[in-house]
Amino acid sequence: MAEPLPALCLIAVPGRRRRTIELSQETERRGFAGIYVPSPFGNMSMCEALSWTTSQVTFGTAIAPIYQRTIIDFAQSAAMMHEVSGGRFRFGIGIAHGPSHVRMGVTPGKPLADTRAFIEKFRAQDAFGPLPPIIVAALRKRMVALSGELAQGVVFANAARSHMGESLGALPAAKRNDPAFFIGNMIPTCINDDVDAARAVNRRTLTNYAFLPNYRNYWKEAGYVEEMEAIEKALAEGRRDDVPKYLTDKWLADNTLFGPAARVREGVAAWRDAGVHTPILVPSSAAGNQMAAIDEVFTAFG
Repeated sequence: MAEPLPALCLIAVPGRRRRTIELSQETERRGFAGIYVPSPFGNMSMCEALSWTTSQVTFGTAIAPIYQRTIIDFAQSAAMMHEVSGGRFRFGIGIAHGPSHVRMGVTPGKPLADTRAFIEKFRAQDAFGPLPPIIVAALRKRMVALSGELAQGVVFANAARSHMGESLGALPAAKRNDPAFFIGNMIPTCINDDVDAARAVNRRTLTNYAFLPNYRNYWKEAGYVEEMEAIEKALAEGRRDDVPKYLTDKWLADNTLFGPAARVREGVAAWRDAGVHTPILVPSSAAGNQMAAIDEVFTAFG
């Protein structure tokens, strides 16, 4: 029996929004496990488009920052997508990170308390019809545990495969083993026969995340203390350009997928073996833009 296909991350970049919807329809036709949309460029709007323009594929936000809209506004939109899509929409929510808070002009509170309060208030909205399942973005164990308590799933981003078993240990065994409980991870992916070129693309992709304290703390928890402390020292000394060199090949192989198609397919299977029910490929290309990267994924999993 052939391995099930992973899910795919798609972003409706300005100027390519209609083309992205067409690629979403192609993703559905090819049988990928889902379409998950990160926050840039209006993921709620893209998901609403998917509720009308697709008919079978599961899709969702991964993630919608909880400070971005009022709870009533979120509930109205989410209920609409849930109803129109026939229950295929997954409402992925999260705290996001410091730079996004600056862009939104918000001051976050305590992540766990804010997430708990958001879920409880969202669920209390009963004027708009049935609401979709909630998926909670998590990195560290306390948020993973909260997802098991209050939500219908958990989604990671840029997680370390070697640490996934420990992370998922914060969930009750019944949730870990329940196919209906969503466990996903957004995995930076570059498919190219030139391994060094593909690895370099993922290193560039993850450099910005290495600037974020919440990610560095997670990667320390995952065992990469030396690398993260070297990055913190470089940042303290104003050596931002040195940060990529501390993102070691070992670290990249643990957090991303890169190289020839067969190697990436094997990596997807390894992520499933690590407990991630739905690996979500976040495609980049060593030879073009997102459109090229998606074509490379289609070819690799054709």
